[in-house]
Amino acid sequence: MGEAGPVKAVLESVGLAVEAREHRRQWSLWVPAERIVEACRLLKQDQGYRRLSFVTAVDWYPVEPRFEVVYSIHSLERNDWLRVKCRVSGENPEIDSVTGVWGAAGWYEREVFDLFGIRFRHHPDLRRIMMPQDWQGHPLRKDYPLSGAR
Repeated sequence: MGEAGPVKAVLESVGLAVEAREHRRQWSLWVPAERIVEACRLLKQDQGYRRLSFVTAVDWYPVEPRFEVVYSIHSLERNDWLRVKCRVSGENPEIDSVTGVWGAAGWYEREVFDLFGIRFRHHPDLRRIMMPQDWQGHPLRKDYPLSGAR
């Protein structure tokens, strides 16, 4: 678990990674948001990370870039996990959808959109998934009112 091979391959092959770190035998790889689809496609096709386990986000408010979108992917053959992370601006939080790489990303990206307000460009059905359609705001943002914003 946590082998450096796939991370090094991505770093060396096309220079996709901005940063890579290992923590508790699991690698995290930061890639530029504008290259997320390319990075995920490479990791799936060339490195065997065929399973997308989840997509989530972190709100680092008031730090900018405010958001970090996190993809947890898994190589079943090697039983190896990798986190792929992208920093996204708080002013216009957008990133390309990876539904073309992993169909399972659809619901995860809808959840991140609903709760954090991060838009996934080219998503086939980007709409709320947990909150009512007429809900105002995004409840997992750190500046969301504690009393709600209904």
